[in-house]
Amino acid sequence: MNPICEIVQQALASGYLTVEAENQLRQLLATKYDWEDFNAFIQLQQEAMEGRVKQESRELLYSK
Repeated sequence: MNPICEIVQQALASGYLTVEAENQLRQLLATKYDWEDFNAFIQLQQEAMEGRVKQESRELLYSK
């Protein structure tokens, strides 16, 4: 499995995207990736927008 897909699968399984995972995604998305990774990232975005995956970075931002 590709690195982006792995991060996405972990986030989907746990329902939580850590700041560390977000940073890893940013780095990986700045390089070449394939359609499987792209589709996985889009799925993660949809799940986050619909509230099924929470983002640690947003929780930290709103807790201040």
